[in-house]
Amino acid sequence: MESINWQHWWIGVPLVLAETFSLVDAFLFGLTTWRIRQRTDAPPAPPDATVDVFVTTYDEPVDLVMATALAAQAIRHPHRTWVLDDGARAEVRAAAEQAGIGYLTRSTDWADRPRHAKAGNLNNALLVTEGEFLLVLDADQVPSPDILTRTLGWFDDPRVALVQTPQWFTNVDEADVLGSQAPLFYGPIQQGKDGWNAAYFCGSNAVVRREALMQLGIVGYVRDVERGVARALRAARSVVAGARREAAQQGPAVVAALDAVDVAVARARTELAAGQPVSEITHRFQQRVDDAGRGVVSDDLARLQADLAEIEAIPSPVRGGSTATLTDDVVLTRLAHRSWSPLGALESIKALVAAVEVDRADEAQPVMPLATISVTEDMATAMRLHVLGWRTVYHHEVLARGLAPESLGAMLQQRLRWSQGTLQVMLKENPLVQRGLSVGQRLMYLATMWSYLAGFAALAFLAAPVLYLVAGVQPVVSYGDEFWLHLVPYLVASQLLFRAVGHGLRTWRGQQYSLALFPLWIRACVTAVGNVFFSRELGFVVTPKTGGDSGPTWRLIRPQLVAITALAVAAVVGVVRLHQGLATPEGTYVNLAWVAYDLLVLSVVLRAARYRGPRTNERTGR
Repeated sequence: MESINWQHWWIGVPLVLAETFSLVDAFLFGLTTWRIRQRTDAPPAPPDATVDVFVTTYDEPVDLVMATALAAQAIRHPHRTWVLDDGARAEVRAAAEQAGIGYLTRSTDWADRPRHAKAGNLNNALLVTEGEFLLVLDADQVPSPDILTRTLGWFDDPRVALVQTPQWFTNVDEADVLGSQAPLFYGPIQQGKDGWNAAYFCGSNAVVRREALMQLGIVGYVRDVERGVARALRAARSVVAGARREAAQQGPAVVAALDAVDVAVARARTELAAGQPVSEITHRFQQRVDDAGRGVVSDDLARLQADLAEIEAIPSPVRGGSTATLTDDVVLTRLAHRSWSPLGALESIKALVAAVEVDRADEAQPVMPLATISVTEDMATAMRLHVLGWRTVYHHEVLARGLAPESLGAMLQQRLRWSQGTLQVMLKENPLVQRGLSVGQRLMYLATMWSYLAGFAALAFLAAPVLYLVAGVQPVVSYGDEFWLHLVPYLVASQLLFRAVGHGLRTWRGQQYSLALFPLWIRACVTAVGNVFFSRELGFVVTPKTGGDSGPTWRLIRPQLVAITALAVAAVVGVVRLHQGLATPEGTYVNLAWVAYDLLVLSVVLRAARYRGPRTNERTGR
C-alpha cells in the first residue's frame, strides 16, 4: 500500500486490486501443480463390466455424428453404443438404425418442461439404459478402439466415480491460433488437480460410474424436495401470523385453530431438520392442519370466498400448473404478506405444503443425476461427486480425437459458454462453503473459477500505462531501485514457474488469451450474475465444429482493437513527452515495456480474426 499514489487513487487502487488478483491466481496455479500426479497404466479392465457409450448430438452433420458412432461401435471392450440425438432428426435415427446402433431422443415427458441442454439429454438417457459404466463422447470426438480397455481398470477402486481423458483436436496446426489444444490444462493442471483428488469432468472423453451418478441424482432430488418443504413452512408461519390480526374477532375456536397450526409448523420444521422422511412429515402436517380446522366456521363468507379464489389462482399439480412457481420466492412472499381470513389462512397453508410434490411436476423426471444448475454440466457434476466422497482420476493419454472450432466466432462462443457455466457454479454452489470437500478440493475448484475474473484485472493492466504515457498519471509513486527490486523477482519467479510446469509444452498461446479475451471474461461475469440473481436467460448454443467465417471478423474484437490503438498511440505520445522533458526516463521506459508486452499479447486476436481454419478438414482415422 505504501507505493500507491493516492492523488490518483482512482487508477492506483484498481491497479493494486489487479495485482492482488494476479498474485492469488499465481498462488493457486502453483498450489495446483505442487501435487502433479503422473499415473502409470491402469489395471486390466474387468472383462464383465457392462458399458453404455453415449454419443451426444444436437445439430451436428449426420456424417460427423455417424463417424464418431461407428468408431464407438468398434471399441474393443463389450459395450452398447447409443446416439443421443437432442435434435430428434429422422435422418440420424435412420443412419443409426441401419448401422445397428442404438438411438435415443427425449421422451414426451420433456415437452413444455426445462430441457437443461446437454445435461438433460444425458439425464434422459441414463433412465432408459442400464450399463454399469458410461462413456460420454461429443459428436466430434472419435474414440480409439482401446479407450475402455485403457481406462476401466481404474474402477477397481470402488470409490472412483469418474475417469477423464484429454481432449485432443485433429484440425489444429502447430500455430494453434485459436488456442484450442490447451496443453497446460490437459496436462499439468488436470494432473495437479488429480493429485488433490479434484480432477473434474470435462463433458466428453470420460467414463463415469452409473452408481455414482444415480446416488448424486437421488441425493439432489431429496435435497430439492426438502428445500421446497422448508420454504413452504417458513411462508406458512408468516401466513398464520398475518391471520392472527382477525382471529380475535372470530372467537376463541379460531384462535385455538391458528395456535394449533403454528405448533404444527414448528413440529414439521423440527422433523425436517432431524432428517425424517419428507413424505411422512408433509402427510402428518396436513393431518394436523385438517384437525385444527375442524369445527371452525367463519361468518365472513364473502371474505372467505375471496381467499379461496386467491388460493385457486396458485398453480398446482392437481390443476395442471407447474410446481416451480409454488416454491418461487415471489409467490411465497405474496402469500406470506397477504392479509388472510383465518379459514383462508388454513387453506393457503395446506396449498403451500401440497405444492411441494415428490413427483416434481415442473421437471421431466424427478431424478436428475447430472447437475442442471449451469450451462456446463460437467464441473458442477464432478464437484457434487466429490462432496459425496467419490474419487476421480485423470488418465493422461489421448484416447479420442475431435474437432476444435475453426473460426474466431465459434471459439468465442465456446469460451463464453465455458466461462458462464463455471461462474454460474461459483455463484450457486461456492466450493469454499461446500461441506464434504477437502481444503485442497475447495481451492482446486476455486482456481478454475477465479481465472475467469481476469477481465476486470486486464482493464487496469491496459489502462495504467496508457494514462501514464499520455497524461503523466502515476498509479504508483516509485519507479526507482525499490520498484525494480520488487517487480523483477516476481516476474522472473512467475515465468520460471510456467517454464518448469509447462516444460516441453506450448503454453504461450494460453497466456495470451487469458488477457486478450478480457471483454469476453467481463461479459461472462455480467451475464452469469444476471442469470443467477435476476433470472435472465443465457441461452445454449452448440459450438460449430466445421466451417470457418467467410472473411475477417473484426467486429468480434472491437474492444481489443480499441485497446491496441490506445496502447500504440500512448507509446508515441510517451516518447514525445520524454523528449520534451515532461516525463521521467525511468517511468517512461517501464511503461513502454509494459505497452510492448500488452501489444504482443493482444496481437493474437489480430491473427485469430484473419484465421480461416485449417487447409483441410479431413480427419485422421475417419
